[in-house]
Amino acid sequence: MCAERIQRFLMAIVLTVSMVLFVTGQMQWAVILQTFVILMVLVWAFTDFCPSLWFFGKLFGKCSQKD
Repeated sequence: MCAERIQRFLMAIVLTVSMVLFVTGQMQWAVILQTFVILMVLVWAFTDFCPSLWFFGKLFGKCSQKD
C-alpha cells in the first residue's frame, strides 16, 4: 500500500469513529475529533502540506503516478 491510499483509509476510519461517537451520545469527543480532521484538511488546503501524507510517505512510499 502507498501513502495516499493509507491516508484516505485513515480519514474514512476517523470520520466513521466520529460518527459512531455522535450516535452513542459522546458529543464532546466527536466534536474534538471532527475539529481535528477539519483543521488538518485546512492546513493541507492552505499550505499544500499534509502531515499524515508526509509521515506515511516516509514509512510506505508514495503511490506511482498513472498517466
